Amino acid sequence: MEPMKIYILGCGSAKPANGHLPSCQLLEARGKLFMIDCGEGAQMQWNRMGLGMTRLSHIFITHSHGDHCFGLPGLISTMGLLGRTADLHIHAPADLKPFIDCTLNLFCHEMGYNVIFHKVDCTANQLVHEDRSVEVWSIPLRHRMPCSGYLFKEKPTLPHIRPEMLECYNIPVSQANNIKAGMDWTTEDGEVIPNSRLTRPADKPRSYAYCSDTLYTPSIARMIEGCDVLYHEATFSDEFEVRAKQTCHSTARQAAMIAQKAKVKKLVIGHYSGRIKDIESHLGEAREVFLDTIASEEGLILDFDTVVKK
Repeated sequence: MEPMKIYILGCGSAKPANGHLPSCQLLEARGKLFMIDCGEGAQMQWNRMGLGMTRLSHIFITHSHGDHCFGLPGLISTMGLLGRTADLHIHAPADLKPFIDCTLNLFCHEMGYNVIFHKVDCTANQLVHEDRSVEVWSIPLRHRMPCSGYLFKEKPTLPHIRPEMLECYNIPVSQANNIKAGMDWTTEDGEVIPNSRLTRPADKPRSYAYCSDTLYTPSIARMIEGCDVLYHEATFSDEFEVRAKQTCHSTARQAAMIAQKAKVKKLVIGHYSGRIKDIESHLGEAREVFLDTIASEEGLILDFDTVVKK
């Protein structure tokens, strides 16, 4: 199974505070890198984590508040300086496009690659990107401006060949793909070997949901039900629940309530307000509702094979 990992580049909110950078993550899935939000300092943190930029082809922005997109001009420019030639796709609400156009017109002349903008409908739960191995779905969120979360889902793979069975029945390697596709094998003596004896079940597809920024919205639970890992903003603590509602954000406890309703396997909280001085206490409020919760921090790498209970 190829690794699936989340790299936390930034997990703070609008004002960098308490050592936290604005929102940015990288998701590694099926050999590809997807960026989710791109706050200030994104490329600096990316360099610190020792990751190359060549595998990145799609960036998903939740909304047009600066702490989620102010890292884009520098990142786009740096890729041009590095000699990038492959297209870069940016998926975001429509109101981000003038910002992208301005960036390209002012700072990114004669680049060797194209930046292609894809408008995301923030009112719909729909497929916004698909390739041979991954689907990405939008998740309508409730914020002070159009905002969309994203659900990343691996596509199912074919079963695994059991090499010892190929050897046992003298099956040519050239037939492996046919067997993966479901074919039985008939021996020279006419014995039919069922496909179930020749293969092991395929790896279970994994999924990751990213929900930031949003008012507590129970309706999103059905859109992310059963996902392996959920990142949900937890801007405020219980003490500031009124403030959370006023600013269309969530508390750590409310994030845990979403995780519980959606029956996810692991919850990751982040997007901390500068008011949050004690992350452990903040984490404790979430764990009172959903025990399998961890707190994000810059530089954290979450490997699905280790953080998700089988």
